[in-house]
Amino acid sequence: MKELQLIIQAYQFAKNENLKVALATVVKVDGSAYRRPGARMLVTEDGQLTGAISGGCLEGDALRKAQAVIFQQKSMLVTYDTTDEDDQKFGVGLGCNGIIHVLIEPIDFADSQNPVELVKTALSDREISVLLTLFSVKHSKSEQIGTVLLNKGENKLGNWEKRIDLPELLDLVKAELDRFEGSGNEIKSYPSQDDISIFFELIRPTPRILLFGAGNDTIPLAKIADVLGFELTLIDGRKNLATPLRFPSAKQIIQGAADEVVDKFDADPNTVALLMTHNFEYEIIVLEKLLSCMIPYIGILGPKRKTEKLIQRLELKGIQVSTDNFYAPMGIEIGAETSEEIALSILAEIKAVLNKKQPIFLRDKDGPIHEKAG
Repeated sequence: MKELQLIIQAYQFAKNENLKVALATVVKVDGSAYRRPGARMLVTEDGQLTGAISGGCLEGDALRKAQAVIFQQKSMLVTYDTTDEDDQKFGVGLGCNGIIHVLIEPIDFADSQNPVELVKTALSDREISVLLTLFSVKHSKSEQIGTVLLNKGENKLGNWEKRIDLPELLDLVKAELDRFEGSGNEIKSYPSQDDISIFFELIRPTPRILLFGAGNDTIPLAKIADVLGFELTLIDGRKNLATPLRFPSAKQIIQGAADEVVDKFDADPNTVALLMTHNFEYEIIVLEKLLSCMIPYIGILGPKRKTEKLIQRLELKGIQVSTDNFYAPMGIEIGAETSEEIALSILAEIKAVLNKKQPIFLRDKDGPIHEKAG
């Protein structure tokens, strides 16, 4: 998510400076690769890169091809076959053992529905969107249809009806969009449509953290969360601690007593909450409100006994407590001691929960690191 945010910032800068740009997107991967479909990189005509499509192996070649796309103003599909033993042709030994298909599209600033503008619209609010990109491996040397449709709620945005000039393919896209369930990214190929492939990309809202607690131990967590691209809302009753000076990355700071703040924050399925106030009575009130929010993660700092006492107090008030989304004590066991290490442990657990993953050592995982898109 942070990568998309940085790409949008770089796009706006290039637009202001009148620098032509192209967008490179990984649209399909066969086998092993460092990045998966949806990875992006913005390239300016003077060679500035934002984002990444690999671990650094392909960027140099993709830069040159992107500059050619900018010059010709025609999209292209580039295939990197890292299963070739002679992978020195890319300048380094890749060792990925995969085939990576990268779509490179010129960006027209005058087009309010160009690919970057569609991504920008997708991230403009808290609603889940589906982005459709059409390409053809079979006709990779021909100009590609590209990123043409954003499905957001009841709205369909983009140049899809203009760019898809085959009625049968247009009808197929409409039907497939209605079928798409939105559980994850999908790549589907259609031999009957001249081997066109469609990349269905789910774009979720920026993950939000409700951080209850403005003590010194939460400062490292706020900093790392910013690096990862989380949207931070800081909540605390201590006005001398909950300040922009101490938490410059916070999008919102809410100050006040617990019974005052519970009606001032928003939560959705892409929101997590962290109770780190070190104030039992404050967290009792906050936790009662959080129980009514449909959020996947409520992290509670401290020993298990503290959480048990919180639950007991709520149940004494006649409140039924489901702990399915409780992570207490929060964090993954990495032997964390310092505030920085604890922050790393907590944020790693949050990423695992949001991505529906069970944390393990990758060396112990059977099969590839990344699951193949459907």
